[in-house]
Amino acid sequence: MGQAPLSPEYSSGHDFAVEVEGVRFRFNAEDFASRTGAAAVRLGLLERGALGPAELRDLVALAAHGRIARPASPLATHIAEHRESLVADGRDLVHWLRRLIFRGAWIDQQISDGRIAPVFDEAHGFRYRSTSTGQPAADEPSLPDWSAIGYRRVT
Repeated sequence: MGQAPLSPEYSSGHDFAVEVEGVRFRFNAEDFASRTGAAAVRLGLLERGALGPAELRDLVALAAHGRIARPASPLATHIAEHRESLVADGRDLVHWLRRLIFRGAWIDQQISDGRIAPVFDEAHGFRYRSTSTGQPAADEPSLPDWSAIGYRRVT
């Protein structure tokens, strides 16, 4: 996650927890749901605006528990139909959802602690730099792209 040290301080509530490399962050339901939806969009699983309340419940269940026990939307069926593609080649959807949820909270905490600062670059968008050294601090991970099998919400 870059050069700044991990900060185990992030907590917006106690509804959900995500642990990466021994660091656990806690989230309230709204924060977790928002980060989960954003992660699914970044991975190409969903288009912006394609997430209704029922789809969001299914996605949150998947990210939080690794499965959708009580499907609430067609998204659950879509994920089940594409399960093999969503775990192929070491690209596990649950892993990547959790990783991006954690990464977003980590970046927010590092900014809040004054350890990194966002810098906007026209060509690449936001990048992050250490406030003490000026060096890049939150390397952008190479993400799987599931847009070819992405969910399209029927309205």
